[in-house]
Amino acid sequence: MRRRLLLVLPALLAALPGAARASGAKDKKKGGGESFVQLAALTANVMRPDGRPAIFTVEAGLDVPDPGLKARVEALTPRLRAGYMETLQQFATGLGRGAAPDADRLAQALQASTDRTLGRKGARLLLGTVMVH
Repeated sequence: MRRRLLLVLPALLAALPGAARASGAKDKKKGGGESFVQLAALTANVMRPDGRPAIFTVEAGLDVPDPGLKARVEALTPRLRAGYMETLQQFATGLGRGAAPDADRLAQALQASTDRTLGRKGARLLLGTVMVH
């Protein structure tokens, strides 16, 4: 009987926050603030110094203080991601075998892609993790 309770208890606890939210309780403030839009991780293929393939991963988000532009960013997220993936793959192709990525240059390239996709400035790209693994 105790084992069954231990198996069921985590499921019941996981359901509690969802039930509280459905009853009208306020949602927690998301990380990064109200103007922050988190993006899913971006990946590209690169080569290690020994010739083996590796994955180049970038985590990023956008700080968009203008509510109108933030709505545009959320609507254009698939286009933004496509532009970021193209930029990241071009950046990864330009890396020398085993070279460390230049985060400043990458941020400039991704910011340019952001401005080009949105058609104007106002959304600031923020880089999180940049790693090759």
